[in-house]
Amino acid sequence: MSPAMNMSSTILAHHGLVAGMYDELGIGQLIDEALPKVGPHKLPNSTALKAMVINTLGFNERRLYIFPRFFNNLSTERLLGEGIKPEDINDDVLGRTLDQIYSYGSTELFLKIILQVMDRMSFGTQLLHVDTTSVSVHGYYENIDGSPAIEITYGHTKDHRPDLKQFILSTITNQHGIPLFVKAHSGNADDKKTLIASIQALRSAVQIPDDVYVIADAALYTSDKIARLSKDIHWITRVPATNNEAVDLLTRDVVLTPGIDQKYSFFETTSHFGAIPQKWVLVWSKENQSRKEKTFGKTLDKIDKKTRKSLKKLCSVEFACEPDAQKATDHWVEKHPFYQISQYMVTSRSRRMNGKRGRPKNDEPLMTVYQIRADIVRNEEVIRVEREQLGRFILASNDLSLDAETMLTYYKNQGAVERGFRFLKDRSFRISEVYLKKPGRVEALSMVMVLTLLIYSLLEWKIRKKLKERNEFVLNQVKKPVQNPTMKWIFMDFVGVVDMKVQIGDEEYRQIANLNENAVKIIGLLGKSCEKYYV
Repeated sequence: MSPAMNMSSTILAHHGLVAGMYDELGIGQLIDEALPKVGPHKLPNSTALKAMVINTLGFNERRLYIFPRFFNNLSTERLLGEGIKPEDINDDVLGRTLDQIYSYGSTELFLKIILQVMDRMSFGTQLLHVDTTSVSVHGYYENIDGSPAIEITYGHTKDHRPDLKQFILSTITNQHGIPLFVKAHSGNADDKKTLIASIQALRSAVQIPDDVYVIADAALYTSDKIARLSKDIHWITRVPATNNEAVDLLTRDVVLTPGIDQKYSFFETTSHFGAIPQKWVLVWSKENQSRKEKTFGKTLDKIDKKTRKSLKKLCSVEFACEPDAQKATDHWVEKHPFYQISQYMVTSRSRRMNGKRGRPKNDEPLMTVYQIRADIVRNEEVIRVEREQLGRFILASNDLSLDAETMLTYYKNQGAVERGFRFLKDRSFRISEVYLKKPGRVEALSMVMVLTLLIYSLLEWKIRKKLKERNEFVLNQVKKPVQNPTMKWIFMDFVGVVDMKVQIGDEEYRQIANLNENAVKIIGLLGKSCEKYYV
């Protein structure tokens, strides 16, 4: 009689890649040293953190409070360690880990990880992109224990959710989008203060090469901030369009030189704003022009309504003399350059000095008041010039030797940090919807969010690097061979990969099933740290 055979399977999918990179970076050992396990619970903090990262990159909209359910169908022991069950990964364990991360210092712990990562991987740091974003949350988040944690409160929202409380997340990434720094701030924190503080904190912790450029948006461009940065580091930033010197350049009639890419033209000049010698580059972008032209008509309609309302208010004012009325009209015209006054006249009339209505008495003294009567028409010449200048913006750098093309290329890479923010807020995994009670835990979770981005971006960087070194390709969404695939698309190649267990009598057999050609190639590129999860 043949022995009975039982078959079962658990999901492995792309989670082995995530676990492999976590191991390769040595994060588990570092966490065990920095946050030793305290209490009777089964899991060390290193395993709990690894579970959070795997969950976050699960793309399944699971929330922390239903964490064990996420691991029910996963190959938990293979990913996290022998003897670990889904019920071991509960919200109490995760909460304690977040508490210890907060107590250690979320930013300090992340910097400790980064120093180890930079020692193990030579991904280079030529550009430092710094930016902030707001993360909207649900709930009250009262800080009742008096801890110095961030304040989750209302502030200027970048999520367009003024109804929700928020916290601010500042990050610095390199040119590959690999995050090097993270810090959470209170929901009403000022961007202009957090940007410079982030740069200084990173520089004090990590040795930055002399040829690095710090790149940021216009929030960095104030006289005091560029003065503090200019001492020993190069920077590139966008000049605010409200800057008086910038307004003059943006509207000036200059000869633009076409770039190598015909979508851009340049005009180079210098400035001493903030007493710092710097190069300014006026950039005209064809794409920027086209994008802004789509909304320019609607903007003009809104301006038209406001302008006519303002004119009506001006015409209701009573002036003591005709020169006062003319002076007010001139001032109004200066504030509304898109319009010209037409059918202008100043009328006068007598009225009672006490302001009462009705026929005045025979000997009652009267006063003469003057009012404006006017209509307006659009100033088409000014609007034409404004339309031509829609695609313009100004970049500045304290490196006077930097050419316009290179400055724009470096600045355009600012999209690396913005892509990181989009990743963190992707609704395919609800890391942005924080469901924790303590602000300290939210602060700790922000570090976990960016640690997840670190592992994701390093996987992507390593795969692209290996493909180029070996002159190999993988297929993208349209079956085209590429050397720069996105990690999210690569994860799709691992959908359906399972850990099969076959029990025949007393013998047990294990096998990974459903690995396609692309998946096998990816595992080979990533090496032994990932291979061990798929053998």
